[in-house]
Amino acid sequence: MLKIIIPTIMLYPTSWLIPKKWLWSLSTTYSFLIAFISLYWFKWDTEIGWDFSNPCFGVDPLSSPLLMLTCWLLPLMLLASQNHLNNEPCTRQRIYINLLITLQLLLIMAFSATEMVLFYIMFEATLIPTLIIITRWGNQTERLNAGTYFLFYTLAGSLPLLIALLSLKNDFGSLSMLTLQYPQPTNLNSWTNKFWWTACLIAFLVKMPLYGVHLWLPKAHVEAPIAGSMVLAAILLKLGGYGMMRIIPILTPLTKEMAFPFLVLALWGIIMTSSTCLRQTDLKSLIAYSSVSHMGLVAAAILIQTPWSFAGATALMIAHGLISSALFCLANTNYERTHTRTLILTRGFQIILPLMATSWFLINLANLALPPFPNLMGELLIISSLFKWSQWTIIITGLGVMLTASYSLYMFIMTQRGPLPQHLALMNPSYTREHLLIYLHLIPTLLLITKPELILSWTF
Repeated sequence: MLKIIIPTIMLYPTSWLIPKKWLWSLSTTYSFLIAFISLYWFKWDTEIGWDFSNPCFGVDPLSSPLLMLTCWLLPLMLLASQNHLNNEPCTRQRIYINLLITLQLLLIMAFSATEMVLFYIMFEATLIPTLIIITRWGNQTERLNAGTYFLFYTLAGSLPLLIALLSLKNDFGSLSMLTLQYPQPTNLNSWTNKFWWTACLIAFLVKMPLYGVHLWLPKAHVEAPIAGSMVLAAILLKLGGYGMMRIIPILTPLTKEMAFPFLVLALWGIIMTSSTCLRQTDLKSLIAYSSVSHMGLVAAAILIQTPWSFAGATALMIAHGLISSALFCLANTNYERTHTRTLILTRGFQIILPLMATSWFLINLANLALPPFPNLMGELLIISSLFKWSQWTIIITGLGVMLTASYSLYMFIMTQRGPLPQHLALMNPSYTREHLLIYLHLIPTLLLITKPELILSWTF
């Protein structure tokens, strides 16, 4: 653990001492080194479930894929942001890089915390750098409004969780994840317990987000700069899923009956947000709503608590993290050339950027879960476990899959096909940096399907 945390902390002085000429290239190279060191967590040979670095921090097969995804994303965010910040003063560029480093450090500590209160503190602390990135480096005047939505939705959802955790600490005497997995006898019929159950889950469901409390996400995505969108889609949404998977063993006896309304909302949300995607005119908003749809599937899978559904949720979280981040990178390459995200104004890119159109095609195929992408493995495991839980769910999930395919193809056709508008005739070519950025998302996704037990070892 310290092999990752100490080099990440040393990125702070490095980013301030590097000459301006080498700032982006050296910061990106350094963060790539940290990302490659983090791959060591794939070598899982401990017989016990956890590998400790100290009493507060540890890694197990559930947190290790998410930790590696966090480390892998920092160099990609730096690669994606270079052009966006090229004309800004050097001090602001350094502050921006420092905010991304802070975000990585807080996320590493959140995913590796073995105490629930420490996890809660890190879970909340990630709000601050994300909020600054959205409100200070966002593209439009609505960014303050988006930041307010993001902050208050998350805070309103997570304050009941803090009260629930403190009462839990008072009852059980410990909030260590090592002991909480062994259920304690509780009075299940009391109203207090039902409120406590809701308080424990609602913070994570808002963060995922569950349909009904999802309005902050499209706003935050649309206004955020490229690095903000990438980290929101790839990792911050996964904090909700990870927290649910950690806390749900304590809530097990109550979950069976009380999960019904949330399950219904999650499944209905798949249909509603996928349908909303079909009538979006803003490209980033379309990708954001598709994230809500996929996370609805993950939330439903975690709530039914079977080994297959947990495996599917883990696979889909990792695959969605890489693919949705790549989609935002592609949307950003379009935006940097056209300065608009309106779909109808940016048609016919395939004619002038054919290699980028290939990337669009591959990433869209991954988004609609075609083989050989791990998205298919995650969705198959979730849909089959939901079908076993209730046969009626096949109608909703089947319709959801069909709508996902529809909006993914709609997105590809609207951005790449058709006649090229006159105002786009003079366009910069696609750069090597942009192709590298997309393939660094795509190659790990394709490699994961060759050895899926790397991300599924927690459940099997």
